[in-house]
Amino acid sequence: MVGIDLCAPQVEQLVALGLGGSGSAARFRWKTSMAAPPGKRRSIPTVAVPILVIAVVAMLVIPLPTWVLDLLISANIAAAVVVLLTAMQVSRPLDFSVFPTLLLIATMFRLALNVSVTRLVLLHGYAGSVIESFGHFVVGGSLLVGLVVFLILIVIQFVVITNGAGRVAEVAARFTLDAMPGKQMAIDADLHAGLIDDVTARRRRQEVADEADFYGAMDGASKFVKGDAIAALVIVVVNLVGGLATGVLVKHEPISQAIRTYSLLSIGDGLVSQIPALLLSLSTGIIVTRAATEQDLGQSFFTQLGRHKTVVRAAGVVMLVLAAVPGLPKIPFVVVGAGVVLVAGRLPGAGGDDIAEPTTVPAADLPDRPEALAAETRIEPLELELGVAAIDLVDRDKGGDLLSRVRALRKSLARELGLVIPPVHTRDNLDLPAATYRIRVHGVDVGEGEVPPGRLLALGRGIETLPGEPTTDPAFGGPARWIGLEQRHLASVLGATVVDRSSVVTTHLAEVARTHAAELLSRQDVKVLLDGLKLRSPAVVEEMATASVGLSDVHGVLRGLLEEQVAIRDLGRIVEAVTDQARVARDPDSLLEAARLVLGPAICAALAEDGRLSVLTVDPLYEADLLQALRNGERGRILGVPPSEAAALVAEVLRLAREAESGGSLPALLSGNRLRLALRRLISPSLPRMAFVAVGEVGRNLVLVPKGVLNRVDAAVRG
Repeated sequence: MVGIDLCAPQVEQLVALGLGGSGSAARFRWKTSMAAPPGKRRSIPTVAVPILVIAVVAMLVIPLPTWVLDLLISANIAAAVVVLLTAMQVSRPLDFSVFPTLLLIATMFRLALNVSVTRLVLLHGYAGSVIESFGHFVVGGSLLVGLVVFLILIVIQFVVITNGAGRVAEVAARFTLDAMPGKQMAIDADLHAGLIDDVTARRRRQEVADEADFYGAMDGASKFVKGDAIAALVIVVVNLVGGLATGVLVKHEPISQAIRTYSLLSIGDGLVSQIPALLLSLSTGIIVTRAATEQDLGQSFFTQLGRHKTVVRAAGVVMLVLAAVPGLPKIPFVVVGAGVVLVAGRLPGAGGDDIAEPTTVPAADLPDRPEALAAETRIEPLELELGVAAIDLVDRDKGGDLLSRVRALRKSLARELGLVIPPVHTRDNLDLPAATYRIRVHGVDVGEGEVPPGRLLALGRGIETLPGEPTTDPAFGGPARWIGLEQRHLASVLGATVVDRSSVVTTHLAEVARTHAAELLSRQDVKVLLDGLKLRSPAVVEEMATASVGLSDVHGVLRGLLEEQVAIRDLGRIVEAVTDQARVARDPDSLLEAARLVLGPAICAALAEDGRLSVLTVDPLYEADLLQALRNGERGRILGVPPSEAAALVAEVLRLAREAESGGSLPALLSGNRLRLALRRLISPSLPRMAFVAVGEVGRNLVLVPKGVLNRVDAAVRG
């Protein structure tokens, strides 16, 4: 219809405005597209929408004949009905993903109609039969009735539907964006586990991205509807004032005649535009509140209502009872009550409430299927087993908050280490002692503790004088005591730290996660981290590919950093350092040391106190001899010294560390860049809490505080 208008004499006006080519050329292109062979007609929608948008803009400045305006107003109402019915028929919002853009075009089209109607009303006092019918027949020719009806429509659209739909769209967009990383990780986990193939994974990732884009667009599109309602109110007010001024001041008509002519036409214009606006607003609300199902809205409504047909039947009975109440009209209540009872009897599943529909058990849920057996035998990366007396920690009905604390712990560790630890698989274990819990990493027991019911764990000073059961802090191994709930205040007065049972488990779990972070970092996790880095810094990931740095190389470096409790949050700089080093040397130790040099100032700053870093240094001559003893073993760089010399070296480091620790601090061992990793591999099994830093890692703002010197003479003597 818009294309025909462009072929009319108004095309010359379009040309004059610079909106197209010559009139004959425009008609030629339109006729050529209409006369295209059947196999090429699919290109018509491609050009139809741009032409429609240009025509809508042209309507703002080009006068339209009244018969064309009547057709366009009717088409506007028909289009709104089509959009509403489509919104009710789709099974999920993404099936109508073009809706936000369509909403913008429809809103602009409706406002362009308002401008065209206003022009005709003010110029000729007539805007076509549709406007006149709405101004006289629909509201009975009464200006007051028309204003009231128009204001009611505005309130319904703006206050009720548009406001609610906008809020739902805003919340849906926020929740969808927040849930994107978790959904992407779930897809990657399914792909890694072999539950889906690459094609399915790509499709599901695209669906997640499309869903986020759709709700984000709907959040903005809802503002169009709200603005349209405000614009409609302003346009009607302007038309009322402008029409009255035109009739009285320009055409010198009596005030009563001017009011009757222009005001009723303005109200008719407002009503005829608000009806499709209300339909589109209702469509917006249906789309944003629609849950994804396999049925359309009508089928879902009757299917779900049929599950509660007894309630529907009871409502009909209530209406019939109200018909028997003296003073109430009987016929309406009897008719409605009988109709509701009749509908209840014809709902899906009528007469078969007690008959369960046969259900098909998916093959993967059958207990003897390979998929089900594989799921049961799968070893989780991180598990928490609870004894019978500790299950109340995860029972929300009994006030258990352990699961929520574990979720908060995962977020805290992600901020601290840059690693999202896998979900903690929590389950009960009847073989454990009643109040015991156990932590497992990849099926291996790595921690265990007790959390007796009705007890609190007291730590620190003054616990010796508290009544209770002496124990050991399961997380750090220090002395502790289980006390009763009534002893909390006394323990606080004595200066002790009191923690509840859930905090005990959470703290222990956090320490296990930090210690075993390198084991918990899977190659799939590294893939997810690199995908996120590619979105933020695509050039870094592209350069990594050009340097032939693979996923396994980055995985090895990140695991090496986590083994030394170094955060991997600065992933971009880590990848840059690994990429640069890979062009020189590709052995894992060189890549790891390159990453540490970049992160060195941050590593040392975390070890320092008030800008002062306590260190043990290595005698330069002894360090030169140790460098000569470096060898490349199966697991990387090691010191090739005799066992007796290695034992003497470790013993000397232990002695120096104890002397320094007695002064209040555990120093780090400072050495050359090439020697650092070999010393760590030799000494850390005997002194796991000691940090090993290289000279190149020390930041400029730190002050080194020597606590001892490691040299060959002392090592040989004590060896």
